[in-house]
Amino acid sequence: MRPDQRIDRLGRERMITSVPGRAWPNVLMSGTDPVVTLRPLRRRDAHAWRDARRRNAAWLSPWDATVPPGGDARPTTFKTLVRRLSRAARRGTTYPFVIEVDGRFAGQVSINNIVRGSAQFASVGYWIDQQFAGRGVMPRAVAMAVDHCFFTARLHRLEICIRPENTNSLRVVEKLGIREVGYAPRFLHIDGDWRDHRIFAVTREEAPRGLLARLEESGGDASAAPS
Repeated sequence: MRPDQRIDRLGRERMITSVPGRAWPNVLMSGTDPVVTLRPLRRRDAHAWRDARRRNAAWLSPWDATVPPGGDARPTTFKTLVRRLSRAARRGTTYPFVIEVDGRFAGQVSINNIVRGSAQFASVGYWIDQQFAGRGVMPRAVAMAVDHCFFTARLHRLEICIRPENTNSLRVVEKLGIREVGYAPRFLHIDGDWRDHRIFAVTREEAPRGLLARLEESGGDASAAPS
């Protein structure tokens, strides 16, 4: 057992953090088989990130955000991307987490568009290397990120917007029991055009003990658990 590991009274592992109480930067860890870790994106992730994006181009491109005509250009290098995200993280407007599975780079989950004041709101985006799909990694990673936002960053509402055709991503919110709250026609520029999205959201009141606890107690599928 790791020195900082926490086990609840029923013997289930709960998420641990490297610096309790700090929103960013931080490292989150959960699970045993596999171990899922969320940590800040770093410049030295360049090779692993490029390799994953190259190998998964066909798997990811239908769901990737694109720049509409007349929009601001996206970063042209990984170094520029990391610099931009790190600057936004210092301002507290985004938390760009890398997902590791048993220590291997597996994808990203990002908390974006953080709004404070009376809203205390943010949105969640994610992608995973296809070789790690189907192992329950992404629902766990999203649950960890949301719980961190609720209990450490003190946000109130997290939203996930998904194209209706993206069945893999839809399965993530289904497994976490996150309810659908709306539909947004031509909401985001994805894969070269404006695309409709289904909107899912969860508030702290809906998950008072967190999404990770909900996921574990449901055996990995909160959508199948009795309400």
